[in-house]
Amino acid sequence: MQLRFSKMHGIGNDFVVLDCRRDGFALDATQIRALGDRRTGVGFDQLLSVEPARDPSCAFYYGIWNRDGSLSGQCGNGVRCVAAWLHRAGALALGDQVLLESPSGPVTVCLLATNEVAVDMGEPVFEPARIPFVAEAAADRYEIRAGDDMLQIGAVSMGNPHAVVVLNDPDDPAQMQLGPLLSTHERFAQGANTGFVQQLDRGHLRLRVYERGAGWTRACGTGACAAMAVLHQRGEVDDRVQVELPGGTLRIDWTGPGHPLWMTGPAAFAFEGEWTVPAPKA
Repeated sequence: MQLRFSKMHGIGNDFVVLDCRRDGFALDATQIRALGDRRTGVGFDQLLSVEPARDPSCAFYYGIWNRDGSLSGQCGNGVRCVAAWLHRAGALALGDQVLLESPSGPVTVCLLATNEVAVDMGEPVFEPARIPFVAEAAADRYEIRAGDDMLQIGAVSMGNPHAVVVLNDPDDPAQMQLGPLLSTHERFAQGANTGFVQQLDRGHLRLRVYERGAGWTRACGTGACAAMAVLHQRGEVDDRVQVELPGGTLRIDWTGPGHPLWMTGPAAFAFEGEWTVPAPKA
């Protein structure tokens, strides 16, 4: 079977997007891993499916799978690419603001230009049980042991769980070990994306993210939201922040509890193609 796909990226966080509006999504975990292999497949950080909405209030549903075949609840760079893909498919016009259905719930997107999308990412969730994260009560900082290191982290959900670590230098080689350790830490029941953030000033952050199920990425939209939210909750950043990632910059706007957090950034097409789907294992 030949599978048509679009290859897209949001500031280097790359995706394969599948049109599943008519036939639905039919790949199993083994096939997803084969498609995601950067040597023998197409390669991606996440796989995105565009499907009919389950929720009648939403225009479309999008599914998210990591490169290892595991499910993801949300992807900030991915939803911007879905919006740009829908525009190219003739289903979304410039200036339109529509509700899309993600695995973690409805998301409002606004297409500002053919390659720029604003997304209402919802309100950050700090309650430990809802992240989920093991802690007696919500706090701005938690002490957690990772290997031989005792760290202070922030914990938050942006539709998926995040650990946020403040470093003077987000390129510190120590993070190469800490990223995977925190991502699979036992206190995060479902794993976590781990962000290492440097605060340059109250409106400017630098960030690197190790994503559960995908590893180090050029960019992570929910990771940028999580870093801003944790530092905003501590009173250390303003309501608008530019977050610089290895692949580019995102703008994050949040005025605090009781309000949604908005992420604005680009979405780009790389190429279209066909992939030969391997037969499912018996």
